[in-house]
Amino acid sequence: MLEPEWVYFRIPPQEMTYLTRILEGCEYLGVVTAIDGKAGVGFVRTTADTVAETQDVLQSLPFPVTLLSYEEACRWQMGKG
Repeated sequence: MLEPEWVYFRIPPQEMTYLTRILEGCEYLGVVTAIDGKAGVGFVRTTADTVAETQDVLQSLPFPVTLLSYEEACRWQMGKG
């Protein structure tokens, strides 16, 4: 089940492992989980105090990152992305 306070994203699928490793290095930000790894859609299980910083890190990566809304992520999870 998805939570509204998490950070949802879409990236090039081949970058999913790289993104996971980067955020694992930032231990306090959250845990990365794929919704649809083949499409590069996933989320970071954040807390209210780490959302903004997590979004900043995602947007500073050297590949395109599209932040998704909770509603968009729910559609992906239901297979209607």
